[in-house]
Amino acid sequence: MILKPVKTFFDSEGLPSRKANCDVDMAFFLMRDRKSYNRAVILSGDGDFLPVLKYLREEDKKEIFILAHASRTAKEIKKFASDKFLDFTYLRERLKRIDKRETI
Repeated sequence: MILKPVKTFFDSEGLPSRKANCDVDMAFFLMRDRKSYNRAVILSGDGDFLPVLKYLREEDKKEIFILAHASRTAKEIKKFASDKFLDFTYLRERLKRIDKRETI
């Protein structure tokens, strides 16, 4: 796992805006390190990743999971991921149920 700090920018009125700028970094690491993993969990629904993800699955036989907000995920990514797409909302609810079972 690679964590990248979020940058804060300020507009002309001094209001903050946050951006991670990690798309290129993530694609780079996915390709650079592809010999060291068999599956990847991608926390993005950005359609820009589709060519890299297709290559990894088709050429390198990687298992690819997508974890993202369904409403903000590109249709092409959902179609690509098929049953390996997990919605953050679903995951949040599932984790809540698990947490409640553990405290009982």
